[in-house]
Amino acid sequence: MGEHITGISSMATRQVLAELVADYERLSGRTVGIESVGGVAAQRRVADGEPFDIVVLAADAIDRLAGDGLVDPQSCVGLARSGVAIAVAAGAPAPDIATEAAVRHAVLTARTIGYSTGPSGVHLGRLFERWGIAETIAPRIVQAPPGVPVGSLVASGQVELGFQQLSEMLHLPGIDVIGALPPEIQVVTVFSAAVCTESKQHEVAQEFLTFLTSPDADSVKHRHGMEPGGAR
Repeated sequence: MGEHITGISSMATRQVLAELVADYERLSGRTVGIESVGGVAAQRRVADGEPFDIVVLAADAIDRLAGDGLVDPQSCVGLARSGVAIAVAAGAPAPDIATEAAVRHAVLTARTIGYSTGPSGVHLGRLFERWGIAETIAPRIVQAPPGVPVGSLVASGQVELGFQQLSEMLHLPGIDVIGALPPEIQVVTVFSAAVCTESKQHEVAQEFLTFLTSPDADSVKHRHGMEPGGAR
């Protein structure tokens, strides 16, 4: 016992990992330090050879790291899934978002629209292109810098209508989460975890990942707006 596990993750899993790390530390006697940054930055830092034991990112990013030999593909586990939610400032009127047409109307009438540089932001950009409104709303788009929650821009008044994964919106002060994207335009991001090939304590790191994906972790994931498992 007593080993220290290091890791890096995207911001989307920061809250859920913080709670699960605390639970694991109590149970195992080990310590865990996970740095949460923008997903692109996290992937780059692993690619640059920083010595982490584990990495938690969107599944496609983990797949790329595995393809480049930077994580052990046999260690990869599906951690959780999270859909995209919509938020307005606390107390602000909530637009209708029940259907695809309603969300499109809400976007067209919003003073400013915010989304992230992560998977949810990529999805929104493609959706606006498909709707044929990307050029129309371009001057009103506020893209959150990597590592900055869209909800914080909503809370500060910089953004009227914000989109991001529910896990990143759920516990932020100053906003009302008014619901999820309707099923016909929803996208679910799968988050995976893997042991880095640079890790000097593969078994210990794998044991931690086993805990993260155990049924004991399910209630924590639900509490942070995520669904357990990694089925795509």
